Amino acid sequence: MSSADLLHIAVWQAESARADVESNLAALARAAAEAKAHGAELLIGPEMFVTGYAIGDSINTLAQRPLAAEVAAVAREQGIAIIIGGPEQTTRGVTNAVWFVDEHGALLATHHKVQLFGEFDRAFFVQGESASPVVTFKGFTIGMLICFDVEFPENTRRLALAGADLIAVPTAQMPPFGLVNEHMIRVRAWENSAYVAYANQVGTDDEYRYLGQSVIASPFGEHLAEAPESGESFLFATIDRAELSAARAQNPYLEQVRTDLPVQ
Repeated sequence: MSSADLLHIAVWQAESARADVESNLAALARAAAEAKAHGAELLIGPEMFVTGYAIGDSINTLAQRPLAAEVAAVAREQGIAIIIGGPEQTTRGVTNAVWFVDEHGALLATHHKVQLFGEFDRAFFVQGESASPVVTFKGFTIGMLICFDVEFPENTRRLALAGADLIAVPTAQMPPFGLVNEHMIRVRAWENSAYVAYANQVGTDDEYRYLGQSVIASPFGEHLAEAPESGESFLFATIDRAELSAARAQNPYLEQVRTDLPVQ
């Protein structure tokens, strides 16, 4: 099988230091080096990792920094593509963002969280106004969602219909919503014939406890790798074009979905 038919990915489950960008970037650099040493070409990390998630008004200050460029510098120095989250200032306000940078430090895509969860999200972020772009990386089509986004089937289906082979989902998932990690991610993968990589935070901050349990699911709806509830973890998997083709041949959802039916 050609190397063009395989993409090696790593999911990094980690605890971010609250409002300490330098510490988080240093941790990201170590994780990137570790992932690359294990053969990964793409590292996927948690939601809001670069600054921490529940950090109060510090979000507004830190969002003024060129955080995407700082992540890009890590990717370039370590020679591995990175998808990871942090706040981003826009003309409409601060968004909960995820950046996709390649191994050369080029920003391939940005996604702003479209489904804000709870009072905290709505107090500190404005919602994204467009669906995630899909990006071609090493021959595979990749889309991004953030945490609560993936719990709406319309979002994953939209990416699948746009050709997504892999849906990367940085998250900061909390109890009592472990059902998402345990069951929903594999369903999203199955119903869309795509890989889904779900990278969670761990630890606690002033607002929340994060439940870990990061997963990578195959297009057959199987967990290829699972992380425990606590502690830093690396999950590794291979995105395989042959497996994608086999899953899509077995499961006709994307070919047969009806989009023409009016609501009565």
